Amino acid sequence: MKYTQFKEMNHFDFEHLLAFSYGNLIEDPPDDFDARLPAPPFLMMDRILSIEENGKTGRVVAEQDIRLDAWYFQCHFPGDPVQPGCLCVDAIWQILGFYLVWKGVLGAGRALGCEEVEFSGQIRPHNKVVRFEVDIIRFRDMKQAGSGIVIADGNVFVDDEHITRVKRARTGIFKGITYKGYPNKSKNYLGGASVR
Repeated sequence: MKYTQFKEMNHFDFEHLLAFSYGNLIEDPPDDFDARLPAPPFLMMDRILSIEENGKTGRVVAEQDIRLDAWYFQCHFPGDPVQPGCLCVDAIWQILGFYLVWKGVLGAGRALGCEEVEFSGQIRPHNKVVRFEVDIIRFRDMKQAGSGIVIADGNVFVDDEHITRVKRARTGIFKGITYKGYPNKSKNYLGGASVR
């Protein structure tokens, strides 16, 4: 699809998200379009039901189908399978990164943290679907700095029961941070503290 079409869409199916993960969704990406979602099995959503903006705020609702043979049920924990709660937090970060790109911010996404996480339930192998409801509190595109940031509150539901609350989750998009050419050493091949 064209970049202008991407920015006008208000929902995305699994095929769209998978193509985005591999950099194949947009046929005419602008310069510095380096954003990706994680590829399966680490992609933590199967569809975005709705994505909307209202100035500096917005809302995203996404879902993940629970699979009996998901990789995390095989190791977390043997004899007591449960999806790690941190994956719900990562799903919120993934959604926020996608939102930034949908809003037109160019670069690559990185999770920046959150203020509070509260778990009140769990996801088991025989659950059916997880729903992520993410309310954008603040969006800022800092074009001159080559970055953008979004802050949001997220709620997670499994089979319509509320199980997780994430407050003030933050994700950013930055230019010039990607490590291309993996596994060969090239620019940005080492991690560590971010230089400002």
